[in-house]
Formats: sequence, structure tokens, C-alpha cells
Amino acid sequence: MTLVLPDRRATTSSEAAVVVNDVSKRFRLYKDRSTSLKERVTRLRRSVYDEYWALRDVSLEVPKGTTYGLIGHNGSGKSTLLRLMAGIHRPTSGSVDVRGRVSALLELGAGFHPELTGRENVYLNGSILGLGKKAINAKIDEIVEFAGLGEFIDSPVKIYSSGMFVRLGFSVAVHVEPDILIIDEVIAVGDEDFQRRCFDHLYRLRSQGATIIMVTHSLNLVQTMCDNAAWLDHGELRAIGAAPDVVHRYLDEVNVVEAERIGGGTEGAAEAEVRSAHDLISIDEVEFLGRDGLPTKVATPLEPLTVRMHWTAREPIELPLFSFAVESEAGVYVANPGMQTEDHTGKLLTGSGHVDYTVDSLALGPGQYTFSVAAHDHSGTTVLDKRERFLTLRVQPGSRMVYGLVDMLGRWEPPVSSAGGPA
Repeated sequence: MTLVLPDRRATTSSEAAVVVNDVSKRFRLYKDRSTSLKERVTRLRRSVYDEYWALRDVSLEVPKGTTYGLIGHNGSGKSTLLRLMAGIHRPTSGSVDVRGRVSALLELGAGFHPELTGRENVYLNGSILGLGKKAINAKIDEIVEFAGLGEFIDSPVKIYSSGMFVRLGFSVAVHVEPDILIIDEVIAVGDEDFQRRCFDHLYRLRSQGATIIMVTHSLNLVQTMCDNAAWLDHGELRAIGAAPDVVHRYLDEVNVVEAERIGGGTEGAAEAEVRSAHDLISIDEVEFLGRDGLPTKVATPLEPLTVRMHWTAREPIELPLFSFAVESEAGVYVANPGMQTEDHTGKLLTGSGHVDYTVDSLALGPGQYTFSVAAHDHSGTTVLDKRERFLTLRVQPGSRMVYGLVDMLGRWEPPVSSAGGPA
């Protein structure tokens, strides 16, 4: 999905919408669950439980009018922190100061009554979120149209699919004009068309000054949409700051852990590596070749460039699919060219060699770019070898100025007057 982003700094305010101050949250995990009220009363004094700390000493601020991402592995405390912000849980210690009206979409069907129709649940949810009947009446048609449920809007929600739940819940949540919108991953359940409409609406909300806080496992979404992010790990805050920087730190950690798990190791390496458990093929070296065919670390817009990957096949292997990803200094993924399955079948690689990706006219604008490289099996479904952020290319200004990340490589035609001739 390609998103055209507004100037994020223009809407950023130094005033905080949410302040989380030294927050910890503890839950009790009971080992013997009572099956009746009598058992619960008789076992009250001798119930056995373990203490589970979902969060420990977490502090962060979400600036007003920005989009904030929470990332981390499952069970890291992200959803617990969202529920504290939404007022569903209270912290065991510390405080959460929320400054504005909150609308939250935390799980499928939250606040829905299964026996009520979709339309009736719109009124129920709207009232829970603080809207009166008159205000809901003014928005009901817009909510129903955005949800796209058609004739199902007057059917009981107990017959709805998970996607229908999400569409209706999201539509209500974003149309109550919240100051702060809290979202926990549920958008991912919707189809492609609905996801695009969701993101379009989120940008409109933000342009109107709303603060958006989201939990998502889509790191690309965090990098492209969020201003700032926080990385949680086992309930503790590991990193906080600009979204691309936090995502990079998280990915570096994930890659190191994965490399250790499959025995690749990263000691002494500048980049994080991922090695195949089968050790069929490795990418040993990558280099850039300039117009003269010689290795270079510096390129110029609109000049030829070759990306050469040197590989070693430890046994005959059906031709793998090579690819690389290009990332800007700001953490934006610029390109991800890869071999196509239908173009490379039935061939075997043996020994060692190299594969080239040739660009006749480099479209990148001036700046510094990092390259991640990978080799996949012939079907493209399994990663055989991967090196994250393996090498850097600096693109320097050329004779023709390029503004932005890429040059469209088009050309301007002379203006034509309304009379049909040259202006």
C-alpha cells in the first residue's frame, strides 16, 4: 500500500495528550479456578496464585496531534498499556494522565450485544463513548456507509463475521470525533479495500488534530505512519523515540535472536544476519559497481549502477530468488526489487558465483541508503539467507538536481496554449 504522507512536523504539538508516569501493572494468575460460588467462598483464604507483572516502571509521553506506535513481541505489555490509557485497567503503581476524549477499538466485538442489530449497536456504542441520541442520528448514515454492511446493518451482530465486526466497530470509533483514538491491531482483520479507507480516515483525523495511538505488528506501518514509537519487551520499556529509529533497534534485536536460534551468530559483524538452518546457500559479499564497472560506495542520480551479490551454494540447489531492500536514512522503505518465480525455474546453482541487478539510470535522490539482501528458495516462500542493513550507499548530487527520495524519470513537455500551439 502506498501512502502519501502530510508534513508530520506541521501538526506536532509539544503539549502531551497522554502522560504515562512510572506505571506498573500486576495481575494475579490463579492456579485453582473455582467452579461454583461455594468453592470460591471456601477457598477464599487459601487460593494459590502467581503474580504476573505485565508492565514495570514504564514512562512515556504521547504528543498531542501525533501518531504513536507501540511495538514488541506478543506478551510484551503493549495491549495492557493501551487498556490503561483507555481507562479499562488501573495501574498497580504510577499514573496515566489522559487529556481529551478517548475512543478505543481494542478487540473484536468490544461493547457489542450479540442479540442487537448492527444499527442498534451503533447507538449502544455511541452512548458508551459519550454521544447523545441526537449526535448519533446526525452521524448514523455516515457510520453505516463507512462500515459497508449494506442490508446486514439491521441483522443481529451474532451472525457477523470477524471482518464485519471490525468494520462496524472501527466506523463507530472514528466517527465520534475523538481527541485520542486508541487502536489495537484489529484493522489487520479487514480486507484491503477497508484497510485503505481506514488509513485515509486516520489521516483525516490526524489533520484535524486528533492523537492516534496504535499497537501493530506491521513495522512498515509504524515507520511510514507514526511520528514516534515505544518498544516494550517483557513489560519493560526498551526504546523510545522517532519511529524509524525505534523500529531499527527492535529489528536489530530480533535478527540477533533469530541468528542465535538457528546457529548463525553475529559476533563481530556490523549487520544482523539470518542464516538458513539447512545452510544451502550463503550471500558472502555484496558490492556496488559504477559506470566503469569498478566497485564504489558512492553513486550519482541518473547514472548506471550495478548491485552484485556474491554467493556460495554448498550443494546443488534449484535456482534461488535473490532480492534486496533499499531504506532511506529516515527509515522509509524505498524499493524492494526481487527475482520473479516464473523467470527463473528449472536451473541449478553449484559452487560459487555472483548475481547482478543492473540499473541503467539510478532513480534515487541524494542521501544515504542502507541495503538488506536475501536469497529465497525457488518458490519464494522460504528465506535461505538474509542480511539486514548489510551495506550503505551514498548518493551524491549530480548535474541534475533531484528533490525527494526518487526521480520519477519522466520528462516535461513544452506548455501548450488553449489555442493548441506552443505557449
